[in-house]
Amino acid sequence: MRETDGLIDLRSDTVTKPTPEMRRAMAEAEVGDDVLGDDPTVRQLEELAAARVGKEAALFVPSGIMANLVSLLTLTGRHDEVIVGDQSHIYTSEVGGLSLLGSVFLHVLPNQPDGTIPLERLRGAIRNQVYTPRTRVISLENTHNRCSGAVLPMEYLYAVAEVAKANGVMLHLDGARLFNASVALNVPPEEIAKPFTVVNFCFSKGLGAPVGSIVCGERAFIQEARRTRRMLGGGMRQAGVLASACIVALNTMVERLAEDHALARQLAEGLADISGVQIDPARVQTNIVIFGIDPTTGWDAPRLLERLKAEGILLSLSGTRLRAVTHYGITPRDIDRTLAVLRQILQGRP
Repeated sequence: MRETDGLIDLRSDTVTKPTPEMRRAMAEAEVGDDVLGDDPTVRQLEELAAARVGKEAALFVPSGIMANLVSLLTLTGRHDEVIVGDQSHIYTSEVGGLSLLGSVFLHVLPNQPDGTIPLERLRGAIRNQVYTPRTRVISLENTHNRCSGAVLPMEYLYAVAEVAKANGVMLHLDGARLFNASVALNVPPEEIAKPFTVVNFCFSKGLGAPVGSIVCGERAFIQEARRTRRMLGGGMRQAGVLASACIVALNTMVERLAEDHALARQLAEGLADISGVQIDPARVQTNIVIFGIDPTTGWDAPRLLERLKAEGILLSLSGTRLRAVTHYGITPRDIDRTLAVLRQILQGRP
C-alpha cells in the first residue's frame, strides 16, 4: 500500500517503497564484506538472479546506469562502438558515461515506435574497417522506456541475434524492466535473455526493492566485470542489507506486475476518451503510458504537469509528452481520480 501522503505518484516505478517483508529481510540480513567476496546474502542473490535468466553468474551493482556501464565497458575497448537506439536509456539518460569513461562511441540508430530498430539498419551500421570504429556490441532495451514500455517481440530478438552472430558482434540487453516483458509475453525470463551475451535488470523499479541492479553473463565475463565495477566505485561492503530486499523482490513481486499492466491499460483507455488527449491505447503493453496534449486545448505538457501537481497527482515528462507509470502502491481508485482530474482540467471546469 502507498503511504498515506495524499499523493498519487505516477512519475516512475522507481518511487515504490519496500514491502514489509523486504524491510524485515533487510533488518535480519546475514552480511559480510562483498568486495572481499564474504557477503553470503549477495552471493545468494547473484546465484538466484543468474539462474532466473539462464546465465552462469551475476554481479550485484547499485544502479541500472552502473549495470549498463559495467556491462558495456567490460565488453568493449577504447575506440570500439556500441549500436543503440535514439530513444534508448543509454543514449538519452546516462550522461554520455560510456563515451566519457571508456572512449567508446555510441552509434545511434532510430527506434521505431515499438522500440525496435529495423534489421536492415542494424546490418548496415556494423563497421570494422581500418578507418572506422569497430562495432563490438548491439544493445537493445526491453521493455522500452521511451516507447511507452513496448515489449520487443521474441522473433525480433532472435532475428537481431542472427545479425549479430553473422557479423561477430555481441548482444547486450538493457533489461531494466525485463520481468515486465516476461509477464506481458507470458514467456520465462530466461527465454528472453537467451540470445544475449550479457543481460542486466533492475530490482528497484516494478519489483519494488529500494536499491540495486544486476549484470548476468558467463562466469569469466562476470569476473572481469567485478574489476570494472571496482573502477566505477561500485564495490559495496555489507551489501547483503540491500541484496536481501532484492531476493524478496525476485521471489514475491514478479507475478503481481500484471496488476500494473492492467492499471496502465485502464489509464490509457480512459485517456483515449478525454477530448484533447493524444494517445493510442494499443501501444500500451506494460506499465508505462505516454500521451500528448492537443495544443488547441490551451495546455501544453509542462503546464499541465504543474497543474496536476497542484491537485496531488505527479506525472513526468517524456520529451514534449506526459508520462505516467503504474507500480506497486497504485490502485484502481488512483487511476479513476487521475482521469477525473484530467478531464476536469481539459474541459475547463473549476
